[in-house]
Amino acid sequence: MAQIDSLFVTRLYRARLSEHGPTIDADELEASCFSIAEDDEAGQDWCEENGYPGYTSYASLTDLPWRFPIFADVVTALDAHVAAFCEDLEFDLDGRKLVLEDLWINILPEGGTHSSHLHPHSVISGTTYVSMPDGASALKLEDPRSARMMASPARKKDAREELRTFVYVKPAVGDVLLWESWLRHEVPMNMSEDERVSVSFNYKWASE
Repeated sequence: MAQIDSLFVTRLYRARLSEHGPTIDADELEASCFSIAEDDEAGQDWCEENGYPGYTSYASLTDLPWRFPIFADVVTALDAHVAAFCEDLEFDLDGRKLVLEDLWINILPEGGTHSSHLHPHSVISGTTYVSMPDGASALKLEDPRSARMMASPARKKDAREELRTFVYVKPAVGDVLLWESWLRHEVPMNMSEDERVSVSFNYKWASE
């Protein structure tokens, strides 16, 4: 009898942010994101100069946990989630651990997108979701072998999820998603009239 195994699996971690760390008030976190976006002139200028729809603090602010205590609580929770994901991935960290590298706000307006990309030099990347109005776009994940498929036929529309070339994950407010940083992903167009708000982050392998 034939045996078919699944090899070289790509893992996606999904949980409620509140499962670890202090209780985080969703309304306070959302208000903090908008307050920072309103005051961050350098970030606004960067978005305008680079044609980035909406707002991101990625290129302007590196100290969100210091500016607003609620972001320090978010990091405390994320540290625990990332540690749990590392256990699942069976990483040999050689006595070291993964530490937060950067943390930034994303506010995507109606019609805004974030094109396909990955996060070089990091180990784990992810996002926690602050506001996901009806019609807000899912996270689109791409099979990392896409460039090697060459003459492969397209998958059937109803193919099993683990066999699809693209997987769309629809997070809810308060969810945290984690993946290995080499996994290519994008945010399709926001079809909602309201803004899609999230906080993204990278974790790196500590040097000592």
